[in-house]
This record gives sequence, C-alpha cells and structure tokens, in this order.
Amino acid sequence: MPPDPWVARFAGLIPEGGAVLDLAAGSGRHAIFLGKLGYSVTAVDRDISRLTASAPAGIEAIEAIETDLEAGGWPFPERRFAGIVVANYLHRALFPHLLDALGPGGVLIYRTFQAGNEKYGRPRNPNFLLRPRELMAAFRGLEIRAYEAGEVRHPKPAAIQRICAIRPPA
Repeated sequence: MPPDPWVARFAGLIPEGGAVLDLAAGSGRHAIFLGKLGYSVTAVDRDISRLTASAPAGIEAIEAIETDLEAGGWPFPERRFAGIVVANYLHRALFPHLLDALGPGGVLIYRTFQAGNEKYGRPRNPNFLLRPRELMAAFRGLEIRAYEAGEVRHPKPAAIQRICAIRPPA
C-alpha cells in the first residue's frame, strides 16, 4: 500500500539521515516508505505482525517495537526523533510525549479523523475524532508548515485533520 499523500508530500522536510518514529504503524506502509528514503525508522504498534510480514527484504533500518501505547507508559522517554509520523490514530494523552520526542529541527506529520467522520463510517466514537482545530492547538509550540481540515474523497470519503509542523532549531 502506498504512503498517505500527506506523509509523502512532507517526508522530504525530515532532516536527512535522521531517526523517524512511525507511531501506530499498522502494516508499516509509512515505515517502509521512510526506510526506503534512507531514514532509520522505529515503527511502534500494539501488534507488529502485519509490519514484519509486509517489510521487504533490504529494509533493515526499521526497528519494530510491539507495545500498547494506551495501556503502557511512553516507550521513548530519552529518545529524540528527526521526524514523527502519525496516520489514522488518535490518543490525546500522547500529544505531550510527541512534543517532547521531537528533536530540534524535527518534523511532525500527523493525519487523522475529525468530528464529522461519523457519516462516513469508523471511527464514530468522539474519543477518536479530533475537535475543530485540535491539532493546531495541541502543537502550537511548533512552526506550522501546513494544516488542513475538512472532507476528503480519496482514498475513501472521510472527515480529517492533518498537520505538518517543525520544531525550531535550538
């Protein structure tokens, strides 16, 4: 499966050769995409079996970590990343951890569902849907490079928010 167009559009902003965190990596489409671009990728999900099954040969740069981000603690208290990618996942308690884990000059690329998605299908639970401008508020300490909110038709109809933000260099 190809990477989300939002992720592909902004991946080039991640500092070359930097470490990248793919949070809630699922099948690893973004981890694989970023690994092929030469990044050292840490892919985290509560079930990494889909990632390990789909990773092509030659992508040794992917470190797969199986952990439940919602039940356990933050697994990277001391690590800093040049890039963090989150797609189709929302656990608000992680927002401060994402901010802390993003190194100077690091790039956050985040895309997930917002209120209004109920009419298109899952997720419908308000706990898993962003409120208006919530990503802007959650990451206001970063330099916003791009932000969009609204309805999309591709790859399937959905109501989404997406942001690309950069931590200013130290």
